[in-house]
Amino acid sequence: MLRRIVINLRRQDWTTVGVELVVVILGVFIGVQASNWNEARTADNESKVFTDRLKSDLRAEAFAYELSVAYYGQVLANARRAEAALSGRSEMGDEALLAAAYRATQYVTNNRHRTTWDELGSTGNIGLIRDPGLRQLAADVYTDTNNEWLVDDARRSPYRLEFRKLLDIPVQDALATACGDHTGKDGDYASLAGYLDYPCDPELTPEAAAAAVHALQADPNLLPLLRLQITTVDTNLGGLDSTNNIQLRQRLQAFAGTTR
Repeated sequence: MLRRIVINLRRQDWTTVGVELVVVILGVFIGVQASNWNEARTADNESKVFTDRLKSDLRAEAFAYELSVAYYGQVLANARRAEAALSGRSEMGDEALLAAAYRATQYVTNNRHRTTWDELGSTGNIGLIRDPGLRQLAADVYTDTNNEWLVDDARRSPYRLEFRKLLDIPVQDALATACGDHTGKDGDYASLAGYLDYPCDPELTPEAAAAAVHALQADPNLLPLLRLQITTVDTNLGGLDSTNNIQLRQRLQAFAGTTR
């Protein structure tokens, strides 16, 4: 095409030159527009894929948040019941006391669902999430560390270590089997109420149960450590629903409620 234009210029065939220039310019314009259209279509497809993935991750985060609140609330309730019984302020049967004292040692971990967010950040493609509200919710969720603190303190709890040093392994095995976590399916909010608080029977002999309770009562460190456990879990649990985090929880609840 350019060769023909040069030839026509030499001939001074201005009409043909003009027509051919228009054809060239139009071809370039159409090519650029087609390229832009393809790029826009690709970006739209990527935006939809990453937005859908991020929403799925945030739904999992919303459930994990509620699981932590429910689960550690049940840990705290059991710790308070065990402390009241060991302090003599209330009466509990031996097996019930052992179950409460055991459940006060428990913790649950929630794997973060942040693969999509981290991928977008590492590639500089956060802008593919075009909903600013969704972007902000994700940013707030993935920079929040309250749940990590709660899990870490529960896992390293001195009370947990002390309790598990005191009881015979068969007693601990019986408690773990009969009174451990009742895990539900991810997203099953109805299962949260009975995750840890449900009737259980470790089926210990009266002698074994009495001996285990005596071991707890005889240890001078256990009750102070249980009280420390109560205050630590209570403080950390409050961090998930405190003034600073209540809005984040409410936003997650609203998001999960509208997208489930």
